[in-house]
Amino acid sequence: MLVAFSISPAGGDDSGGVSAAVAEAIRVVRESGLPNETNAMFTNIEGDWDEVMHVVKRAVDAVAATSPRVSLVLKADIRPGHTGQITAKVRRVDEHLGAATSDASRVRD
Repeated sequence: MLVAFSISPAGGDDSGGVSAAVAEAIRVVRESGLPNETNAMFTNIEGDWDEVMHVVKRAVDAVAATSPRVSLVLKADIRPGHTGQITAKVRRVDEHLGAATSDASRVRD
């Protein structure tokens, strides 16, 4: 399964920032050994149900250690028997974009 999730403490520091707490959650994900990537809005992680949910819980716990309230947004793509989708899904879209770019350049030439 693929999970995209975002964890944030309610409040933040005096500047309104939450990056220190979020960094602790991402540290948990990266130390898990599961395939993962982080972007400006979400962290994506891939694995089986139990291991992914265990990591998400530990990441929430890491944020909860510094905040009495935690927000979690989670979206899952549950597709048994498929692995490597954290990169394969993007690669398939890029292939379509490349084909579209090639088609467009042939039309202009």
